Amino acid sequence: QVQLVESGGGSVQPGDSLRLSCAASGRTVSSYVMGWFRQAPGKEREFVAAINRSGGSTYIADSVKGRFSISRDNAKNTVYLQMNSLKPEDTAVYYCAATNVTNVVFIIRSRGYDYWGQGTQVAVSS
Repeated sequence: QVQLVESGGGSVQPGDSLRLSCAASGRTVSSYVMGWFRQAPGKEREFVAAINRSGGSTYIADSVKGRFSISRDNAKNTVYLQMNSLKPEDTAVYYCAATNVTNVVFIIRSRGYDYWGQGTQVAVSS
């Protein structure tokens, strides 16, 4: 098993940047495909980004493509979500997740993940 703890959220203005971190313990993150999801008020949990075990392939949601990127540092047992050019519609609780599934059709769906962090809140407003 793996335990996940997100950090780095906060309140920022439109156009600002944030980097979210997901620290893992219990097992190295290299054992898992890692993903980021978000849930905005009144909406369903939404896929944001995922990265494969080696870090060689990433998957980014169309809504954030070009602004967000995902990376992993397996030596530090940490996964990151870099968020640039933030918009008010990015406001949400962001969740880190881990899965042993490797098929893309599952790693872009919340049901495909076995382990979840508690979430970190991101608020973008003027």
